[in-house]
Amino acid sequence: MKKLDYHATTVIGVVRDGKAALGSDGQMTMGATVMKPTTNKLRKLHGGKILVGFAGGTADGLTLIDRFEEKLQAHSGKLDRAAVELAKDWRMDKLLRRLEAMLAVVSADRTLIISGTGDVIEPEDNIVAIGSGGMFALSAARIMLRHTEADAKTMVLESLKVASEICIYTNANFKIEEL
Repeated sequence: MKKLDYHATTVIGVVRDGKAALGSDGQMTMGATVMKPTTNKLRKLHGGKILVGFAGGTADGLTLIDRFEEKLQAHSGKLDRAAVELAKDWRMDKLLRRLEAMLAVVSADRTLIISGTGDVIEPEDNIVAIGSGGMFALSAARIMLRHTEADAKTMVLESLKVASEICIYTNANFKIEEL
């Protein structure tokens, strides 16, 4: 029997000119059905200094955020170390390996993607995007980065708008957090 899971979709984060923003749509689906249009996929961690969002299985994403928060606490808020330790656990632990989600992480000066294959990816352009609408949002953000002076929050908002117009799994109920 195929596992039915609730999936959350688009998350994008941008760091620009000392400002950081992370945003998501609100859609949670089960198969081709919208189960909830106002899901919160974002969390502030480590005293509000780090933003994290998830795409993929909702319960899996929330579990990973909890684990990431534990790693941040264990490593005194050192973002790189916490991300690598989570990725190692995720890759090696039998239960964690089954989780189907990704994390987008944003601090005041960096962006990371943490995947279930043990990857910790730091994009060179300080833009992270995950989920089914992630690549649409990423494309829009990169164009704005190259051709506008838009701030991080504006870039996140406009990128989410583009993704919601293209991706059927991305809606226009946006939530954006800033650092």
